[in-house]
Amino acid sequence: MGAALSIVRDGVPVVELWGGAADPRTESPWTSETASVIFSCTKGLMSILAARLVQEGRLDYAATVASYWPEFAAAGKQGVTIRDILSHRSGVSAPREALSPTDILDWERVVGALAAQEPLWMPGAGYAYHAITHGWLIGEVIRRITGESPGRSFSRLIARPLGVDAWIGLPEGLESRVAHMSVGPTLAQLVAQQAAARPATGIDWSDRAMTLGGALPPELVSETGGFNDPAVRAAEIPGAGGIATARALATIWSSTVATTAGLRIIDDEVIAAATAVQSEGAPVWDVPAPWPRWGMGFQLDSEARRYLGPRSFGHDGAGGQVAFADPESGIGFAYLTNQMEAIADDRATQIIDVLREIIRA
Repeated sequence: MGAALSIVRDGVPVVELWGGAADPRTESPWTSETASVIFSCTKGLMSILAARLVQEGRLDYAATVASYWPEFAAAGKQGVTIRDILSHRSGVSAPREALSPTDILDWERVVGALAAQEPLWMPGAGYAYHAITHGWLIGEVIRRITGESPGRSFSRLIARPLGVDAWIGLPEGLESRVAHMSVGPTLAQLVAQQAAARPATGIDWSDRAMTLGGALPPELVSETGGFNDPAVRAAEIPGAGGIATARALATIWSSTVATTAGLRIIDDEVIAAATAVQSEGAPVWDVPAPWPRWGMGFQLDSEARRYLGPRSFGHDGAGGQVAFADPESGIGFAYLTNQMEAIADDRATQIIDVLREIIRA
């Protein structure tokens, strides 16, 4: 495997570590410039982007989605708010119509299908993790506000000003810098167990939320497919398709709580609103505890994902990726790995636990 760790405190890099193989097939080394697919850590970046638009007065968490994206009002979704889509309460956690690998490369095709569909439950009445649809939902709102794709908005407002290597939609010519993702034994075992337990009839909506009905493998990657496919990496899939170096992610998160590279991306007032608890406890679908807590798209400290303290906010990603900020210590943190393991994987958690002890000492 390969991995990288970056920690920034008060805007200053204090830890930069990397090692192992960026591509286990060729044993090419992971270097300081290696980028990796960050999976659901991308939702954190989109939540930062949304918070930035709130700060600029261009987005209102309490407004309806339809006030920015009129087509979304179809099929009883006229009352769904920005708060609902960010906190996994919109009822559109998965597409009712199965999507293909080709479909997810077509932005208009996907957002059109999501806008037209009936919600899976009464919006606002409960939450269920919007594993992939989250990015398209808030991404289309951002596109309607800014007039540009969410990947371009992210680059213009966040990545370029901070001077970091992070993308939502990998630019042409950079594929050689991206680590090859591999499925580890615990993830392979979990996927097999879930498949064996799945009812023979009906739709498993938690599975559909991840695979979109066949567009992605349940592990999210295969040797040449899913997020190992260059076409998927180049597409803007802002629920899971971000690509970044660990240094870039830690820098971005640092900029939400401290001046970093001369910039503070989000101010304290917006952070307070964005990190207020919106969803917690048992979700709509039967998912075993512990359960996460969500703010306005931000994953908050909980038994399911421990960060440094109760005010920390961030987002982890499939296979072991973790990125977050902590206002009290002024820390931006990122851990990335290309060997994907299951949810019980504690590689990043062990590092966070040690970091917490160091800060408290």
